[in-house]
Amino acid sequence: MPGKLAVWMMALHACILLVGAHYTYAQVPLGFWVQDALGPARNHYDRLGHLAQGAIPAILAREVLARRTHLLGGWLGFLTTCFCLALSALYELIEWWTAVALGAGADAFLATQGDPWDTQWDMFCALIGSVASQFLFYRCHNRQLAELANTDLDSLETT
Repeated sequence: MPGKLAVWMMALHACILLVGAHYTYAQVPLGFWVQDALGPARNHYDRLGHLAQGAIPAILAREVLARRTHLLGGWLGFLTTCFCLALSALYELIEWWTAVALGAGADAFLATQGDPWDTQWDMFCALIGSVASQFLFYRCHNRQLAELANTDLDSLETT
């Protein structure tokens, strides 16, 4: 059973993905509101999606690695970040394959909005999201993992 933090993060990620899928990432109204308020040249909602693509899987991967391998400290953070970057790279490859397969029809799916560095920015956002979520939530996550370990042991002893 996953920890509470992981469950809440998955729910948040589902919301971000569903909004992006509904409007396409380049057309999300929240991105236009930010664009009007701050003046960037593009709708940055897809950047939020890529931050989440690093932040949320980081908590999930950290939980799996911590519970299955009992890694701690720097190695846990490093391997979690590596997992998130690999996941982000896989997504970027899927975007590329889609662009090759669909040609000009892939613009709405890709949401590059004319940015030739979109792939690099997406990967960078995933990196920032992964590292930031691990730093922000590691104490809370460690407490939850300790509680889950006690619960798991208690349930094994009663069966």
